[in-house]
Amino acid sequence: MGIISWIILGLVVGVIAKFLMPGKDPGGIFITILLGVAGAIGGGYISSVIGFGRVTGFDLRSLIIAVCGSLVLLIIYRVIKK
Repeated sequence: MGIISWIILGLVVGVIAKFLMPGKDPGGIFITILLGVAGAIGGGYISSVIGFGRVTGFDLRSLIIAVCGSLVLLIIYRVIKK
């Protein structure tokens, strides 16, 4: 995937993750994109280690992996913030 694809995927995934887990989180479009991209990278790494697959593009499995990774990052942020 190219850099523009990662940015778009990050934005979509970040928005979905923030929608699924509402609350007071750092905001802004750039933070949302970074959340989505970091979630895609982390989720892709973990899912490839356990044999589920990796984030390869805009398919349903990659989107689910990236959203799960972003949700994990939001949970970690909230635990650390307390």
